[in-house]
Amino acid sequence: MLLESLREYSHRLDLPPVMYLPTPIRWFIDLDRQGNLLGLVSATGPEARGKGRDRGKIIYAPNIVRSSGVKAKLLADKADYVLGLGDEKSKPERVKECHQAFIALIHQCAAATNNKSVQAVLRFLENWEPGTAPLPDDFNPADNLTFRVDGHLPIEDPDVQSFWADYTSPQEGQATTCLLCGQKKPPAERHPVKIKGIPGGQTSGMALVSANNAAFESYGLKASLIAPICYDCAERYGKAANALIENDATHLRLGSCVYLFWTREPSNFSIGSMLSDPQPEDIKALLASVYSGHQADLEDTNPFYATALASSGGRVAVRDWLETTLGDVKRNLGRYFLLQRLVDANGQEGPPLGLYPLALATVREAKDLPPTTPKALLQLALKGGPLPPWLLYEALKRARAEQDRQKITRPRAALIKMVLLSQKPYLPEGFTLEKLDSTNQNPAYLCGRLLAILEGIQKSALPGVKATIVDRFYGTASTAPAAVFSRLLRGSQSHLGKLRKEKAGLYYRWQQSLERVMAGLTSFPSILTLEEQGYFALGYYHQRAANWEGTGSGEEEKEAQA
Repeated sequence: MLLESLREYSHRLDLPPVMYLPTPIRWFIDLDRQGNLLGLVSATGPEARGKGRDRGKIIYAPNIVRSSGVKAKLLADKADYVLGLGDEKSKPERVKECHQAFIALIHQCAAATNNKSVQAVLRFLENWEPGTAPLPDDFNPADNLTFRVDGHLPIEDPDVQSFWADYTSPQEGQATTCLLCGQKKPPAERHPVKIKGIPGGQTSGMALVSANNAAFESYGLKASLIAPICYDCAERYGKAANALIENDATHLRLGSCVYLFWTREPSNFSIGSMLSDPQPEDIKALLASVYSGHQADLEDTNPFYATALASSGGRVAVRDWLETTLGDVKRNLGRYFLLQRLVDANGQEGPPLGLYPLALATVREAKDLPPTTPKALLQLALKGGPLPPWLLYEALKRARAEQDRQKITRPRAALIKMVLLSQKPYLPEGFTLEKLDSTNQNPAYLCGRLLAILEGIQKSALPGVKATIVDRFYGTASTAPAAVFSRLLRGSQSHLGKLRKEKAGLYYRWQQSLERVMAGLTSFPSILTLEEQGYFALGYYHQRAANWEGTGSGEEEKEAQA
């Protein structure tokens, strides 16, 4: 279904000619109409020279899959094929063989098309002696070259493109039913387009369907024949996948995977950009359409597809596949952004969070991010359902391990909130946990609020303190409150006494906050479960944001106002 959907998507694209791919061309070999050499001209112009490695101008050029064997590309290739010039590591016999194969292919094209430009190229090659003409100082045999005859590129001629399509598509051999189009055609032994841009994969591209070991072969079928697909369909699905990877609106890179999104019918709804860099106005429009019951959005039956691709050795591995409707995706995506809504550190409405910051809230560095974390978040965004409890564990573990004061950052608090609320089939009226909830009497939530208040008291009494009680006691307070809060409350009395003498306004404010929270705590819990630790973290984050709500720059400005 994945390959069939990609093939369908290819019909919406402005695809290059058959077996043509975007290719960096570094040099044009300029010829006149008689095939006389006029010189080698940089395809990118003189302004690009001397600015590091210049691979050339991207042009649609003939392409063919090759590994270790000798296979020439029509009219555009590297110097060993085109001019018979290799680097110092090249074997002369191999370079000569490549050049002869290139000339033989030009012979075939000239005979089949009778194209005047191709005939001029052939006359040049028949008279060409490697090493007889001066080359530019920055000439590199690894660069791609193509011919330009009287200012025109032969590779752009329709008859040349038609020849290449026939040449690369087998017309002989046993026809089988193509798995994608259902027609009887000779199958492609090796699929002609490699998938590029896979994280950690080969830059030259990798195969999505292939077998190079007897363990993967069936009924004596080898290479890509294990899944018989005709050349046209194989090329189409490969070009469609590459087009999705190249478009920022249709892909998302997370860890070791690249996620692709597309619909069967054209749509302006951009999933990739909404997940990677959500804009407040776009999210408000999405939530308004979903939660106002806008039927056109909720009943959008346009089929929606998503897949996750990763590298596995020299091949592409499919890590995930989703097939649903655009209406369901919009509904689930609206819930995803609603679950993450949370005030910022100053108590103001915070902007929507991209998927990557949420995933990074569970690890110290991006390189430590396992593929399962973004996959779980993407499943919630596209499929709905709950987030797995292990995400809550990872976020809380990372919070306890942090060495600075930012133990509960906004992305981490939002992720904790998303896990907790996504587990519930329904929520009580007004129970959104977006900001401080003074009616919430959950003991774990109150303990989190209490720690934030005690931290605020300490920082107000001791401005500039290097190690706060949160730095020292957050881990114990968030897992075994009874073991530490009595000690923290006793320690706060000296700080309150100092504030009463020096900053009476702050003293009364903190004292009232302390009394309101303590009124709901008859005793401190001995042990908090994983879910209760999540509510503790949210209580701490909400209270800390409420402490400095409206200050804009934090506690120092709050003290100045008092």
